Amino acid sequence: MTDHAQSSFVYVTYVKTTPDRLWEALIDPDFVAQYWLGNRPEAEWRLGGSWKLLFPDGRVADQGEIVAFEPPKRLGIRWRNEWKPEFNAEGYSICMMELEPAGEGVKLSVTHSIERADSPFIAAVSGGWPKILSNLKSLLETGTVVLPNKP
Repeated sequence: MTDHAQSSFVYVTYVKTTPDRLWEALIDPDFVAQYWLGNRPEAEWRLGGSWKLLFPDGRVADQGEIVAFEPPKRLGIRWRNEWKPEFNAEGYSICMMELEPAGEGVKLSVTHSIERADSPFIAAVSGGWPKILSNLKSLLETGTVVLPNKP
């Protein structure tokens, strides 16, 4: 019998924009840095491509690879934390972002999970994703973020 313990975080929001505009907002490094508290992705945006999230000072916060790439519908990242030893020791998680048209906007679902019970890493991202996605929604809809990056 195999143990399938898992920890996951799911966040769903609706953004008044188009699927193409939201997709670009997820992969354009300069746009991402505006809502991700100054952090910036560096990636080969294709299936199997490398992915990194860099702190504003250039250090690698997280790294992994693109495991799903279906513009403008689905983006999946195999993701490992690189700056906190206890999170790094947990290994790789999967972050799946799914976009679907909804009314005059787009339903964005983010599921971040790891194959282990009671993951401290998933508990940590559960606090971060709502801030990042609220900033993303606000930036696309109003042109400004709710929570600016504090240097």
